Amino acid sequence: MKKYLICAPILMAFFSCKVDKLPAIEPDVITEKTINDTDDPAIWINKEDASKSIVFGTDKETNGAIYAFNLEGKILEDKTIRNIKRPNNVDVAYDFVLNDSTTTDVIVFTEREKKQIRLFSLPDMKPLDNGGFKVFEDEVNEEFKLPMGIALYSSPNDKSLYAVVGRKLGPENGYLYQYRIMADTLGVVNTSLVRKFGAFSGKKEIEAIAVDSELGFIYYSDEQHGIRKYYADPAKGDKEISCFGGDFFESDIEGIAIASYKDGSGYVIVSDQQKGQFNIFSRETNEFVKAVNLSTQETDGCEVVTIPLNSIFKNGLFVAMNDAKDFYFYDLSKLGLDKK
Repeated sequence: MKKYLICAPILMAFFSCKVDKLPAIEPDVITEKTINDTDDPAIWINKEDASKSIVFGTDKETNGAIYAFNLEGKILEDKTIRNIKRPNNVDVAYDFVLNDSTTTDVIVFTEREKKQIRLFSLPDMKPLDNGGFKVFEDEVNEEFKLPMGIALYSSPNDKSLYAVVGRKLGPENGYLYQYRIMADTLGVVNTSLVRKFGAFSGKKEIEAIAVDSELGFIYYSDEQHGIRKYYADPAKGDKEISCFGGDFFESDIEGIAIASYKDGSGYVIVSDQQKGQFNIFSRETNEFVKAVNLSTQETDGCEVVTIPLNSIFKNGLFVAMNDAKDFYFYDLSKLGLDKK
């Protein structure tokens, strides 16, 4: 009994440091649960009927899946991709050119245990990759071949589509590979490596990647160091633009979502995983704006869109992974951001 009495004040002091003092903001929708371990979401906007937009989320395990949810958080089984060998991160892009007369929206995700990325068309969920595209093939260290983070860059100049791929472990330089995704005259899709770039502090790992296609920037989380920023266009070079925000995080810097507006303004929203909140930075200057507590636990991935979707998400949608095998959906106004 005496030991517990001695330890109690220490434990109370420890846990009081961990309590988030910001008021908790409750989600509008909590999804149905996955089987294993939720990780990263992506939002596909249905251009014909925004209320039928889909939120995709990875379920990370050997018997993993890319779950599809409607805006009420219900699983859409006919849009869910199962039997994926440990999917980590996921992203979507619009109007990928298959041939001179055909375009399609696409979803891409990493499949770590097969050392590859996958590509499917949206919303019909047909594979476009003949089983997968191998990544990091020139690596001699097998531990450096395991893909984890991924984000898509759609070039506003020539509509080229690129996948920026990170990995579970990697070197101090060239941690990320950038692949161009393109179809030949017969509509067969292939990838080609266009560059290796990206510094790594060596402190933990790099997972979260986000691309601001309109402004032409790549952001990624060097988890216990900072948010690194590079040009998305390979022609602009591999020099790091900046590394910012590290002092605002308790430990791991995780998921990144970019809230973009037509005038170029907006926000970079980043998960402060161990503190249980999100740090928000200016899209224009990358200066810290504020933090919010969205009541999620141990959030990895997050995503955002800024257009109205339905009567619940009439200001846009923010999605965050929660450490209870689900995802939280919020009307974007709940983050208290100034609408541009």
